[in-house]
Amino acid sequence: MADALRRIIHLDMDAFYASVEQRDDPSLRGKPVAVGGSPQSRGVVAASSYEARKFGVRSAMPMARALRLCPELLVVRPDFPRYRAASQKVMEILRSCTPLVEPLSLDEAYLDVTHNLWGEPLASEVAKLLKKRIFEETGLTASAGVAPNKFLAKIASGWRKPDGLTVIAPERVESFLQELPVEALWGVGPVTAKKLRAVGIERLVDVREFDEVSLQQTVGSLAGWLKRLSHGDDPREVKPDRPWKSISAETTYVTDLDDLQEMKAELEALSNRVVKSLQKKKLLARTVTIKVRFDDFTTVTRSHSAEPTSAAEAFATRAAALLERTDAARRPVRLLGVGAHGLEELQSGRPEQLSLE
Repeated sequence: MADALRRIIHLDMDAFYASVEQRDDPSLRGKPVAVGGSPQSRGVVAASSYEARKFGVRSAMPMARALRLCPELLVVRPDFPRYRAASQKVMEILRSCTPLVEPLSLDEAYLDVTHNLWGEPLASEVAKLLKKRIFEETGLTASAGVAPNKFLAKIASGWRKPDGLTVIAPERVESFLQELPVEALWGVGPVTAKKLRAVGIERLVDVREFDEVSLQQTVGSLAGWLKRLSHGDDPREVKPDRPWKSISAETTYVTDLDDLQEMKAELEALSNRVVKSLQKKKLLARTVTIKVRFDDFTTVTRSHSAEPTSAAEAFATRAAALLERTDAARRPVRLLGVGAHGLEELQSGRPEQLSLE
């Protein structure tokens, strides 16, 4: 498979709206919760907790029906500003790993971690670290699927919810596909699934052997796409939803750092990761920032702006100078980060700026 070397993660927050409500209101924890409109005004369920799902309460269901299924259901009106704030924090964590983040909604996104800012070669380890950081920094859980493409990663993320992690290595793709029903195909909803089953297609892999003309008569222009997916082939790239605004890299250390020179060496390594990403995308950065989190979890940032650059030496030197403007020499440090901001495209014929203020 041409895309077998890609490492794609689909990350999906667990019962997102309901989980934010349970996080922020201890009285809701462990209880069936539905976020949505009033049952008296024909409101519908926007999200339900896993406790509510045991009773059959699902999104888009009329709230009145949800209460009939679960009389003890606690109904909470949506608070989208809080959900957006939680989502922004999650997306910030994802973008600290890779700029190649494609949000699908407030609570899910694709990441291409084939080359990532953490320098971690195993996508499964990246997913574990992302889940850990999301929980530590937001109090929320996420499920992740790791696979060679978007189609497979999306299926994998839903395999072991909540708080799950499913990895489909390239050599496991075929055995994984053999287990899937036809509904797993991208673009096949209940109506299309019924049409496919009516002509004898029960499993995803049954599509492979089905006559293409007959398949087109059944599902129209979707036929070619379904044939491709049935072989686990999905060439779509992860496409970020916005122009590059910043690129950063950071590391949390197992043992706190207490030596200033060691910290500067770590900042140099982080700077090199950021610079590689800048150079790959033909970008220059005007502003260098550092992030320092001390052992008591106090976090400070420092920044310096000068001529745009993507030179490794310039970044490392500026980062080290910024570290001198913190208490790092006197306090243990548990996290360091380097960021590039004020990005602009490298113009053809323009040399990279190497000078320092």
